[in-house]
Amino acid sequence: MSRIVILGGGYGGVKILHKLLDSGLPADTYITLVDRNPYHSLKTEFYAIAAGTSADKDVRMRFPEHEKVDFVFGEIERIDTVEEQVFVREVEEVISYDYLIIGLGCEDNFHGIDGAAEFTESVQTIAKARRAGAAVSNLSAEGKVTIVGAGLSGIEVASEVRESRPDLKICILDRGSSVLKAFDEKIQSYVEEWFHKNDVEVIHHANVEYVKEGAVCNNGACFDSDVTIWTAGVKPNHLIESLPFEKDQQGKVVLNEYFQVPTHSNVYVVGDCASSDYSPSAQLAQHQGERIADVLSAVLSNQQPKKPKEIKLKGTLGSLGKSDGFGNMFNQPFTGLLPRLAKSGVLWLSKRH
Repeated sequence: MSRIVILGGGYGGVKILHKLLDSGLPADTYITLVDRNPYHSLKTEFYAIAAGTSADKDVRMRFPEHEKVDFVFGEIERIDTVEEQVFVREVEEVISYDYLIIGLGCEDNFHGIDGAAEFTESVQTIAKARRAGAAVSNLSAEGKVTIVGAGLSGIEVASEVRESRPDLKICILDRGSSVLKAFDEKIQSYVEEWFHKNDVEVIHHANVEYVKEGAVCNNGACFDSDVTIWTAGVKPNHLIESLPFEKDQQGKVVLNEYFQVPTHSNVYVVGDCASSDYSPSAQLAQHQGERIADVLSAVLSNQQPKKPKEIKLKGTLGSLGKSDGFGNMFNQPFTGLLPRLAKSGVLWLSKRH
């Protein structure tokens, strides 16, 4: 009997699970999926949970039920690649694997800044997004919200909080000279103007030195902040650091062309933990998942897998509240209602699938 173990029920892990089931598993092959939650959640929508504009039930879906799949829910404590075992907190039985898929996602990178981990909120898990949402919702009128980081997550959090709570004072701390440095200048200017019109303060060339309860210290000056939300970078799940695999400068696992760990060909890595030329995204994880499922299906059938096709991403979409947005589509920058509708359509398709 062969046992496939998938660590993480995010975009990549769920894509692999669905495609393996659709392709048909050999009679003696079974899958175990391990996740901290008993559901798949749409991480790209966690900003709306943090802002209080969506209920968490709107961004979570049930895992598929199948006679060849079982689930273990809990926090993974350790991965033993020598004995080929996975240890899960409060689960007595050790999980053994023949094939391992690591899709553990990412966590906040606090860059060694004192107090950042203790005194900021996060949108990296649905539980943390819930906590951030409760903190924002419980603020009194004229409360101060500070978002550290002006990438895609920070922009979406800030704009959604503004739409949710017009009474709040919102400030974004941007380390660079313009928000969304990875996007086209047209999009950068559009988003900057949106914030100006909607009374969201953007401080460029920020350098957060430390965070304390109720305050953020930036460039030598401390100012009050009732809720501080951290969106200033991510890193692979902490479990990756202890694995005996080669990693790139970002701490992600280096893979061969089949998405396998070169020294452990029965181990695959997907999503934020996998080294890639692309920036992390749900779209990238799903593309990787499709290719991993194809490779693994061939391996399970004792066939030589075909070289996976090159990944080509379709673009990136972002929201500015519920009726405005931006994005790179068809290699062109778009702003306004069209990219926002496109993002809503992608969400609808994800839920329907």
